[in-house]
Parts: sequence; structure tokens; C-alpha cells
Amino acid sequence: MTPEHDLTDDRNDDHKTDQTGDPQEIERVFLLDAMPDIPESLNSGAVCWKIEQGYLSPSDPVPGQDITEGRLRMVTHADGSATFTHTIKSGLGLVRLERERTLNRAEFEATWPATEGRRILKTRLRIDVEGQIWEIDDFSDRALVLAEAELPTVETALPIPEWLQPRIIREVTEEGAFRNFHLATQKGFLPSDPP
Repeated sequence: MTPEHDLTDDRNDDHKTDQTGDPQEIERVFLLDAMPDIPESLNSGAVCWKIEQGYLSPSDPVPGQDITEGRLRMVTHADGSATFTHTIKSGLGLVRLERERTLNRAEFEATWPATEGRRILKTRLRIDVEGQIWEIDDFSDRALVLAEAELPTVETALPIPEWLQPRIIREVTEEGAFRNFHLATQKGFLPSDPP
């Protein structure tokens, strides 16, 4: 199994569930001033993805499709293969509910046009730092770099790697303006720094 497969398999298996059984995403997000310099010891195992994602509007359903809301995502892997998902997230901040399912290419392509005007394109670097997966997103349509890490519980401590610390401007986990949905609907918009 390649390192890429190891990293992709962890995402849904580690999700906790709330009292209703819905999967929870517990994630911390940090605003960076630029892409960090990744140590060579970690760089060789890092995985790079190209991500295109768009958001559906419940008020503008796609005729003949059962997908009416949420996020559509195409991930292009280093070998050129692509995976397609439909995700619905709810809530704000550190803990959110997340339901995700895999789509085939035809389902994705039939629904993708409905996301026009609500899309983002980014390059994601996934890095395993002593068992903690860090995702660094470099957005293509704006000068924005975010780092995020999923945690098993709210109480779990998150050590910030030394190579990442100098690039962090601040934590933006609780700031809705840095959520991908908001960024997708505000083309080119870059949330401003606090005064």
C-alpha cells in the first residue's frame, strides 16, 4: 500500500459520532502567511492533491439528481487518478457534523454545473507528523494558505510542528469567513486580518 492510500483511508475511519450516530469532524484551522518549508524527512512521505470543489444551493436543485445541497469535490491524485465525493457538513467552529459519500465520475459531472459561481481550487499537501495528519491548502484564486488538523476529541492536545510555527498568523477555527463554503461564494475575497 502506498503512503497516499494510507493517508486517504484515515479520514472517515477516525470520525467520532454524536449522540444521533452522525459522524463528527473535529478540526482546528490556522491562517498561514505562506507555504511552510517542509523538512526533507517529512517531504518524501507527503502527498499532494489538486482539489476542485463546489457548493450546491438547495434553492437551485439539479433536475433529475438526488443531490440538492452540500459540497462536490474532485481530488486529482499524483498518479492522475481522480476521486469524487459529495459531503454535507453542518455547524460551525471546532466540532461539526459531516456526512460523506463517494460519487462516480458520471454523477459528479451531471451535478457539477450547478456549483457554478460557488467553487474553489486549491493544492493540498498532506503530511504525517508522528501520526498526526496536517493538511496545508494553497488556494489558487487568492493569496491564502490554511493549515488544518483533525483530532479524535475536543480535548486532544495538538502540538504545532516547529516548521509550521513561524508561518502561523493565527488560529481561525471559529471564524466562518475562512470556511471553504464562504470562500467559494466570495470569489477572490480574502478575509482581512484583525486591526
